[in-house]
Amino acid sequence: MKTVNIFYWITTIIIAGMMLFSGVLNAIVTPDSVKMVTQGLGYPEYIIRFLGVAKILGSIAILVPAFPRLKEWAYAGLFFDLFGATYSFAATNATVPQLLPMIGFILILLASYFLHVQRLKAGKA
Repeated sequence: MKTVNIFYWITTIIIAGMMLFSGVLNAIVTPDSVKMVTQGLGYPEYIIRFLGVAKILGSIAILVPAFPRLKEWAYAGLFFDLFGATYSFAATNATVPQLLPMIGFILILLASYFLHVQRLKAGKA
């Protein structure tokens, strides 16, 4: 169980840190995020701040040890965000090497979630 806890916290901190960093950049609406979302993906600019705040809240929710239902929703939301971004990049003719980091983050998120479920079953979360 100790190994599960260690890997859970490693994967959770990695994904929460990445999503928190990305969320802050989106929430303050940096020129790079505007360019990527509007010109690169074709989405409206108003979605940027919403996604940023959602990423920040989701990152906090997966780090807080309480509120298991909220944590489930946060994992789902972060997955949809990452999967949607990956799909959007693929739809804009991104190459496989460009998609690999996104796929890697999805795998880290899934690992964190499944380790979270194992901790719940063991009564550790």
